[in-house]
Amino acid sequence: MRKGLTMSLIIECGSANYGEGFGNISPLKKLTRGSGESYSYISRQALRYNIIQQMGCDNTPVEEKGSGTKKVLQFHTDADIINYAEIDLFGYMKTDSGEKATTRSAVVRLSNAIALEPYAGDTDYLTNMGLAARLKGAGNSIAQSEIHQSFYAYTIAIDLDRVGVDEDNGEIIYVENSEKINRLKNFLDTVMFLYRDIKGRRENLSPVFVIGGIYDRKNPFFENRLQLFKGNLKIDIIKQVIDSADSIKENTEIGYLRGTFRNDRDIIEQLKPVSIKEFFENLKKKVEEVYQ
Repeated sequence: MRKGLTMSLIIECGSANYGEGFGNISPLKKLTRGSGESYSYISRQALRYNIIQQMGCDNTPVEEKGSGTKKVLQFHTDADIINYAEIDLFGYMKTDSGEKATTRSAVVRLSNAIALEPYAGDTDYLTNMGLAARLKGAGNSIAQSEIHQSFYAYTIAIDLDRVGVDEDNGEIIYVENSEKINRLKNFLDTVMFLYRDIKGRRENLSPVFVIGGIYDRKNPFFENRLQLFKGNLKIDIIKQVIDSADSIKENTEIGYLRGTFRNDRDIIEQLKPVSIKEFFENLKKKVEEVYQ
């Protein structure tokens, strides 16, 4: 059984995750690389939230545990992976009445989606003029939001041998293989058509480029290897990773939305990509083969 599914994706969107604001300013979540330039990012928690919601499995019951000011929300102690796909794929921490904690580490792991182009300090100047005009200018407030339109790259890694297997009170419980396949197909369909609602906008997070497959190793081979230079996808880095082992070359496939990058012809000629749809359809077939 091949144990690891991994894929790295490039999406294109704008201003999809904000940090804690101050005053009338909404700053984007950003990080700084060695060059000193800032890059906005979408946190893995934000991606998880949208994936779970759009998969339709954000129904795992929760409860408060602890006392006084130390109460915390957690998944209900009676929730199990058989009935709830969310905790099967993304893990849990539960505390029983004796305050003994049990945990399940995530089977599906997400990285942050980090911009491939630096943030240049652009801001959007906002007012509520439309409403204020109804009261002849009264109460016209001003706000500013940082904005950044960019390509972003993130990686998904799935431990296929751990899907649908869990220890509950010393007993190993299993999910049927058919249900494992359904859950992973639902996950892949969701990633293919993912979107994010933020500040009155709906941002399209569907991939324009995706590379990966199912492997014996669980290494996320293409994480941090998708890079742009002046609108061109760096092909040489990708080819070096593919050529680093026969098992990678044999099991890797690439999906691409033609016309996205400036070096479109080179991508098509050197990487031989299929369409985004065909990539995900092929990957779902490989998932079926794993559990048959």
